Amino acid sequence: MCVCVCVCVCLSVFPCDYFFFLPSSLIFSVEDFLNGARVVVSARTYADFTPQATFDIKKCDLHKLDEGPPLQAVLSREEGLQYYRTMQTMRRMELKADQLYKQKIIRGFCHLYDGQEACAVGIEAGINLSDHLITAYRAHGYTLTRGGTVREIMAELTGRRGGIAKGKGGSMHMYTKHFYGGNGIVGAQVPLGAGVALACKYLGKNELCVCLYGDGAANQGQIFETYNMASLWKLPCIFICENNKYGMGTSVERAAASTDYYKRGDFIPGLRVDGMDVLCVREATKLAAEHCRSGKGPILMELQTYRYHGHSMSDPGVSYRTRDEIQEVRSKSDPISMLKDRMLSNNMASVEELKEIDVEVRKEIEDAAQFATTDPEPPLDDLCNHIFYNDPPMEVRGTNPWTKLKSVS
Repeated sequence: MCVCVCVCVCLSVFPCDYFFFLPSSLIFSVEDFLNGARVVVSARTYADFTPQATFDIKKCDLHKLDEGPPLQAVLSREEGLQYYRTMQTMRRMELKADQLYKQKIIRGFCHLYDGQEACAVGIEAGINLSDHLITAYRAHGYTLTRGGTVREIMAELTGRRGGIAKGKGGSMHMYTKHFYGGNGIVGAQVPLGAGVALACKYLGKNELCVCLYGDGAANQGQIFETYNMASLWKLPCIFICENNKYGMGTSVERAAASTDYYKRGDFIPGLRVDGMDVLCVREATKLAAEHCRSGKGPILMELQTYRYHGHSMSDPGVSYRTRDEIQEVRSKSDPISMLKDRMLSNNMASVEELKEIDVEVRKEIEDAAQFATTDPEPPLDDLCNHIFYNDPPMEVRGTNPWTKLKSVS
């Protein structure tokens, strides 16, 4: 520490040319020196951070529940840093996807999740990785939380061989262990999720299935049919409506006679949650998970959230809402800013530490984008592979009657 202070003084007083007077053992670059100083300062100050703090969170609206989540949530420093890094990774990944799409490197459908990061991170913090999850086509964030890497996700978006679905799924169809993907048909993942929950109950492993859908899908008839079966069979299923205010370009008020989505289960208990607060989502998910694991059957959660981009990349998102509306949400309710402010105001992290995380995340995203634009596309021979699970190779008719391809599982 003394050496650092002395050299800092020297740097401020003497020009660099004078350093030839120093013994060779003390000659080092200014960059090395400043890095060393940062380490010393870090070692001195990080120990002074608050290890955990308690925060007030919004009260949830309840339906057929006697008691809701607590009105306070405890956050440890380690949890806060983890949540911050994951949400920043999601945000930067989606912004990079936006850029690559506009450069026509990503093609086809692409539904971005920026603004809704607290939903994915909060849900995952309230359940176990051994639990199951299925969602609609806005799936990049959940692919990440369920074990996919940024590199695999970005390569899938660009249709490359190193993608998480080997370049054949694209934005809407990504899968990992216990994650049954993004699904392109509106609402179709809900009965599939109930089927996964039925398997959880049948196998008796004390697991549950989180089944996500949007406010636009909430009016689908198959969802109400699923509610009925799940309630009759007491399936361990958490139905979650990510209400981001707009189904494609239509506001919820114009699309639904009742926008109380958490009451839509009727006979199924429900709660409406602030989906922009990661701690609020986490505590509500913990309550819902406990409800399912105790054998009480399904529960319904409505997460009130907001997407910054339009419905998909083909939607500019400003024809049915104003830029001022988007900016107001960004300035008042952004999930990343909210967590950051909490941590800084309670001395749980430093500005420099969070900036360092930002730099690391940006580098990870850039490296992934570089891979996603240089990795080769899957060869034509792979086109029909993995159609069936664990079957012997079979011939598949190709793009014309004279072309035959082999399908290998």
